[in-house]
Amino acid sequence: MIDNPQTLQSLSQAMPQIGKLEAIYARPARYIPCIPLIHTTAVKGVGLQDDRRYLEFIAAGNSEIKISNRQVTLMQAEHIEVIAKILQLRNLDPGLFRRNLIISGINLLAIKPLFKHQHHLLQIGEVLLEITGHCTPCSRMEGLLGPGGYNAMRGHGGVNAKVIEGGVLSVGDAVKLRDMTVQQSLAF
Repeated sequence: MIDNPQTLQSLSQAMPQIGKLEAIYARPARYIPCIPLIHTTAVKGVGLQDDRRYLEFIAAGNSEIKISNRQVTLMQAEHIEVIAKILQLRNLDPGLFRRNLIISGINLLAIKPLFKHQHHLLQIGEVLLEITGHCTPCSRMEGLLGPGGYNAMRGHGGVNAKVIEGGVLSVGDAVKLRDMTVQQSLAF
């Protein structure tokens, strides 16, 4: 018998685990390999300073910022081993997945809110990211990971996020869940 029954809403807001930023990758342009970084700067409303979205923003003269829900991509480190096993490989280079941040110790897929009025933030070091949805794999995964790569990644592709508060990200930073109201989200 449950002494203190909890609602799905309260359970979805409770994530006591503290994760870790395992790796940072930048994609300076489409179709070129990802570059591993030790640290980078997240820019509010744009993305990572070393990534193509930021570089395109600078090239456009900062004049036309198109707010994207996919400013930063995150992947669960624990899923890399799952994908490797599905593909019957010993290991996979995390850079092949073309995700910006590799996170361990916290369930990224559980961070997508269950309720419309809920918005969850991830705090990574001094940076706040709002999870905006699942990051589905693209057809390039078949070529990068080998036959079956696209389907192996389905359900394991991670999440997309917007940069709510910028700052420095460094490998080893703590990752934790924060909540905010819809009104706070609309302010960004």
